[in-house]
Amino acid sequence: MTDEHGASDAFKNRCTNAARTLESCVTYSIDRIALDESNEDHKDNTLDVWLREGPWTPDVVISLSPLHSVRPWEKGLGVSFIDGISLVHLPKLPSPWPAEAVGRLDRSEDLPELAWLRIAGPIEVDAVASIVTVYVAQSDDAASVLP
Repeated sequence: MTDEHGASDAFKNRCTNAARTLESCVTYSIDRIALDESNEDHKDNTLDVWLREGPWTPDVVISLSPLHSVRPWEKGLGVSFIDGISLVHLPKLPSPWPAEAVGRLDRSEDLPELAWLRIAGPIEVDAVASIVTVYVAQSDDAASVLP
C-alpha cells in the first residue's frame, strides 16, 4: 500500500528492507501458517507465516494483506525447513515486472504496487499482496536487559 503524501519509493523501500531481513531466515523453519479468507469480498484476506530457528535467534513473522494471489500448499505438514526465501517488489504500470513475475497476475492501471513472497522447501509458499509487514521478535539477549 502506498501513501500519496509519503515518499514515492516508500513501498519499494519497505519491500527492500523486508527482503533483506528475510535473507537471513534461510536457516529458519516454517513454524506455522495462517490464511484468513473469511472476508467474502477478499479485501481483507491475510496470510501470516511464522518462522523459527531456535531459542537463540528471534522469531520472524511475515504478514501479507490483502492478498491478490496465494497458491495453495499442502496443509497438515508440521514444521518445515526453508530451502529459499524471497520477497520481490512488483511496481505499478507502466514500470515492468521482473521476468519471473510476468503473467503471475493480470496487470491493469488500477493494480497497486505489490509484494511477492516466495518460500521454497517441503512447504511452498507463493503469495502476492498490497501490504507486507515483517516482524522480528526481540532476541533473548536484548530482552534480558530490559528495565
